[in-house]
Amino acid sequence: MGEPLREDIRRHLIEDLAEEIWTLAEEGNHRRKDLEARTQIQAIGETLKEMTGDGLIDMRDDEVHLTAAGDVLALEIVRRHRLGETLFSLLFDLEEEEAETTACAFEHILSPQVTISVCTYLGHPPACPHGKRIPRGSCCGTFSLEMKPLVRRLADLSLGKEGAIVFMAPGSRSRLARLSGLGVVPGSKVRLVQKRPAVVLEIGATTVALDRVIADEIYVKPSDH
Repeated sequence: MGEPLREDIRRHLIEDLAEEIWTLAEEGNHRRKDLEARTQIQAIGETLKEMTGDGLIDMRDDEVHLTAAGDVLALEIVRRHRLGETLFSLLFDLEEEEAETTACAFEHILSPQVTISVCTYLGHPPACPHGKRIPRGSCCGTFSLEMKPLVRRLADLSLGKEGAIVFMAPGSRSRLARLSGLGVVPGSKVRLVQKRPAVVLEIGATTVALDRVIADEIYVKPSDH
């Protein structure tokens, strides 16, 4: 029992640190001192040494860089974590801290097939509740909807159906500002009244017309869930 348990702990430490390195690199930072400052892993030196031996990272000039193999591992862990945050926030309405803690455990136990199922159920979200990008998976390219998704694109609602905006992935900050000015923000309840030539929705007593490209950047949770 001792060896399998020790191996599980080792794997979890490596996965957690790979995630930290990837997230830091996402911010354009590779400094080891900043990695050490933000991680809660106490045995960081030993874990970094193991990861170097496993060919997962390169350390040079006081910087830590993921190798190709390390990037594959980290990307999958980050994907599971952010999908987990999204699932727990939406489905179980957990508070942010509790959703984060649960997602940390969730990321280590999800199989590839279950990850695909969760992503599909959520409607292949591009971002987590914190607005951070969710790395795309093989299921996202085809946008397969074999199961009824919890979250879907605004324009995929049936005419007359209502839903709550969960998140948005606008192509620019100016577009996000414009949508916010129209009241199109996460948490708003909308009703779809037209799909062509423009997507038209009602938000309270206001009617808003959007281009299809912009509407496809808005994701809603249908009220029939």
